[in-house]
Amino acid sequence: MKQFYSYPGPFSLECGGSLPGITVAYHTFGTLNADKSNVIWVMHGLTANSDVADWWPGTVGPQKFLDPEKYFIICANVLGSCYGTTGPASVCPSTGKPWCNHFPKITIRDMVKAHRLLAGHLGIKKIHEIIGVSLGGFQAIEWMVEDPEIAENVMFCATDASCSPWLAAFNQSMYMAIHTDPTWGEPRLDAAKEGLATARSIALISYRGPFAYNMSQRDSDDKADPFFHRVQTYQEYQGEKLCRRFDVYSYVRICQSSDSHDVGRGRGGIRKALERIKARTLVIGISSDILFPPECLRQLAGNIPGSRLEVMESDFAHDGFLIEHEKLNKIMHRWRASR
Repeated sequence: MKQFYSYPGPFSLECGGSLPGITVAYHTFGTLNADKSNVIWVMHGLTANSDVADWWPGTVGPQKFLDPEKYFIICANVLGSCYGTTGPASVCPSTGKPWCNHFPKITIRDMVKAHRLLAGHLGIKKIHEIIGVSLGGFQAIEWMVEDPEIAENVMFCATDASCSPWLAAFNQSMYMAIHTDPTWGEPRLDAAKEGLATARSIALISYRGPFAYNMSQRDSDDKADPFFHRVQTYQEYQGEKLCRRFDVYSYVRICQSSDSHDVGRGRGGIRKALERIKARTLVIGISSDILFPPECLRQLAGNIPGSRLEVMESDFAHDGFLIEHEKLNKIMHRWRASR
């Protein structure tokens, strides 16, 4: 069920300035028990929403690792998004119009601050398990370092403790593509759609990698046009598909938040920051992930005291966490059974 929490503000931002107030959209599944000890908090990826059953099929339901019959599952839409939480698509109180490109830059720490406000609103002081995937993993790591007592268990999947040069390069290429669109910067939510579609095409390459593309987008042997490849229409379709559900300014602000990610900033470095994590920790890498290669996850796990590393075999690269739900269910059940 989609719900909304409004914080009257001001909501101060890490890099200066503030928002006059924020609204956080969130979904819950299951029933909160009497002592509030059955909470699982899920943090989503870049363009997902708060309905975890929608963007993460095969993970919510009886016998799944997100089982509403056992747990009270919370997923909040991130700050800066266009799925109900305050972002560029929201109306600016001072103008009565959408913020668009005037929405301030936000950091992962600002996103976590919004999560913490929602947790306080719901009266949740302790979380049984936090699950963060991709950009959601950035937030989960940051939350666990900022407040080591908040969760008893935590799972980080396909993520890292900071924004790598490799990730920043993909982001910069997307910004460059968006900025070539002549409508970029115009104060309307349908601006720079062609630029956004191109940026999504760039992002997909990092999400799927060569194995998945070569497995799913092979041309037929009898194609008539030697210059045509079916993957060309696939890239165009995926770009158009995102444009139907996302605006360019939300996309850019969320990508910029990932640029800001560095759990060691102001804390003596990444290693020292990660040593603060006290929760029982599972780190999951994906064998073919080129955005967050397994070695990144090994380093992450190696810096978290007592953590456990699992590398999931998959040909679907970074998107493996969205597709390989049966493997994820097995890994999560095995980890929980070992407590």
